[in-house]
Order: sequence, then structure tokens, then C-alpha cells
Amino acid sequence: MPITMYQASVPVFKRMLGNLNAILEKAESYAQNRKIDPNALLTARLAPDMFHLIKQVQVASDQAKGCAARLAGVDVPKFEDTETTFADIKTRLDKTIAFLDTLKPQQFEGSEDKHITLTFPNRTFEFKGLDYLLHFGTPNVYFHVTAAYTILRHNGLDIGKRDFVGG
Repeated sequence: MPITMYQASVPVFKRMLGNLNAILEKAESYAQNRKIDPNALLTARLAPDMFHLIKQVQVASDQAKGCAARLAGVDVPKFEDTETTFADIKTRLDKTIAFLDTLKPQQFEGSEDKHITLTFPNRTFEFKGLDYLLHFGTPNVYFHVTAAYTILRHNGLDIGKRDFVGG
């Protein structure tokens, strides 16, 4: 039986965002136990021109909900980027997962050939659904989850592959 577009998107995104949420829980405890100002981690970045931790989480959320919504043919939920605390970004991930839970496999039927257009201020991307999922949506979710993981690992959080991949 071939894999469906639903199977290749929603459960994958839910798992990665859930794993990220668990990592953020560890990061919050780490900051409390070490008496580290949480903002030191929340605003940390690996390079001056990259997003900080909060923005990495926001974009991972946006990519997951956006990709799934477009493939399912529903409106992309709009979340304001107002998060400033660990509780805020964990809540955002919970809201994203809750949205993903509303999507049904039937909504993804035929989405591999669906025309997807993404318009940015200085560029427009055109995709068929399968290419969008495999070459834009999924890589972007993984990229931003990885960046968040790496920022926290770089700042001393004791996490590893099992935290990233899940148990």
C-alpha cells in the first residue's frame, strides 16, 4: 500500500513539534535549575544573521500548519508572533498540534497534484503538492526544529539524538 500525503505530513509534523515541545520543557527546567535568565536561551542564536530560538519555533510552527493546511485545502491558521516565554512557545506548539489533529486523511486525497503557490515579498514559488511537501514543507519544518535544537544544545542543554527523534 503506498504512503499517503496525510501520512507523510501530519503525523511527521506532529511528532517533530511534540519532540521540540519536550526539548523546550527540558530547556525551561535547565534555565530554572541553573538560575539562567530564560531570555538568554529564548533570544540565543548561533550566528548574528540567523533567527533566535523563539523565531525558530514560530517558523517551525508556521511551516507545519501552513503545509498541512494548504495540502488539505483549508485556511492556514494565523498565529500572531507575540511569544516571549517558554510557556508561550510551548503553547504555540500545542496549538499547532491541535490544529493538525483537526485534519483528516480524506482532506489530503489528490493533494499530490494540487497547485500550491507561495508568494513572498521578493519571490513566488509554484509547486505541485507532492513537490511542495517533499522539497519545501518538510525540509523547512526539519530545518527550524534542528536550528532550535542546535541553539539549545550549543547553550549547554543536555539533549541528544533521542530527544530530537523521539522515543
